Amino acid sequence: EQWYLEWLQRMINADPAARYTVKLDSKIQKDPLARAKQLTIVSRTEVTHIFDYESEEPVHVQQFKTTLDRMKAAQNSGKDIKYKLGYSNFTFELWIIVHKTDCNGILTHRHQYLKPLNSAYNQQFESLDQYKHEDNFKR
Repeated sequence: EQWYLEWLQRMINADPAARYTVKLDSKIQKDPLARAKQLTIVSRTEVTHIFDYESEEPVHVQQFKTTLDRMKAAQNSGKDIKYKLGYSNFTFELWIIVHKTDCNGILTHRHQYLKPLNSAYNQQFESLDQYKHEDNFKR
């Protein structure tokens, strides 16, 4: 996700029609409260915490709920922070699949993503973790 946000920032700022310069502070920080503690706040600050909903597996559901709880704790931490939520319904890998392939089928679980990713990149990744490298995203 971070590589996509960095690319998006470059594309917006390179557009001659852009009316503003965009700065996306796209740090990898899964814990919103830990991130809030790292920030130096001089005035009202708005933070959008972007993450994906991995699956309906209990571990991923709990991670999602914990992130929401930590966002609330960050917003109530005494710093002048308004936390917003930005998430995709499914993993970022699915987003890549629908942008790089003709995805006309149903993909309801992340274990189904490897085949279309391999097709999109003409590779034989053995796992999603093997795919998740910056040089793959930038192709």
